[in-house]
Amino acid sequence: MIKTDPIVTYCETVTEESSVECMTKSPNKHNRLTMKAEPLNEELTTLIENGKVTPKDDVKSRSRILIDQFDWDKVDATKIWSFGPENTGANLLVDTTKAVQFMNEIRDSCENAFQWATKEGAMCQENMRGIRFNIVDATLHTDAIHRGGGQIIQTARRCFYASELSAVPSLQEPIFSCEITAPMDVMGGVYNCLN
Repeated sequence: MIKTDPIVTYCETVTEESSVECMTKSPNKHNRLTMKAEPLNEELTTLIENGKVTPKDDVKSRSRILIDQFDWDKVDATKIWSFGPENTGANLLVDTTKAVQFMNEIRDSCENAFQWATKEGAMCQENMRGIRFNIVDATLHTDAIHRGGGQIIQTARRCFYASELSAVPSLQEPIFSCEITAPMDVMGGVYNCLN
C-alpha cells in the first residue's frame, strides 16, 4: 500500500477593512480603478456556501436578506456584480461608485478579473473566501477602444490583490470531521493511532 502526506487546501481571507484605498492604472495610463477589501460576515459566508444566498436569487429578495440580517447599505445590496470564484464562491464584488461614467461597459472585464483573482489569491495562489471587494472609484477614458478587456482585466486583478494585501490577509485551514466505529477491545489501538 502506498501512502502520501495529506494534501490540505487553504483559503485566503482578510480580517480587517483595507487600510488604504488601492488604486491601479491601466497599461495605457488612461484608466484608473480604486478599490477596498473587507471581510464578509462569517454567517453570510456560510449562507453563500450552503446555497441559501446565490447569484441566481432575485435581486430584491437577496438584498432584503443583506439589509435586514447583515446591515448592508440599501444601494450596495442591489449592486453586487459577481460572486467568486466560479460564480458561486463566498466572495463578493460590489460596485459602490457614485456617478462614474462607463461602469457598465467595464463590468465584464472586472468580473473576469475578479473570478481569476479569487481563484488564485495573492498570498499562495489558493481560493479566496469571505472577502467583499468594493469598487470605490474609477476614472475611465471616454473612447471605448482605450478601456477594453486588455486594459481593464490586468488592472482590476492587480487592484484586487492590492486590496487583499492591505486588509490584513490571513489563511484559513479546513477542519475535518471524522467518525470512527470500532469494537471495545481495539479502542486502545485507535486512540494510540490518533495520538
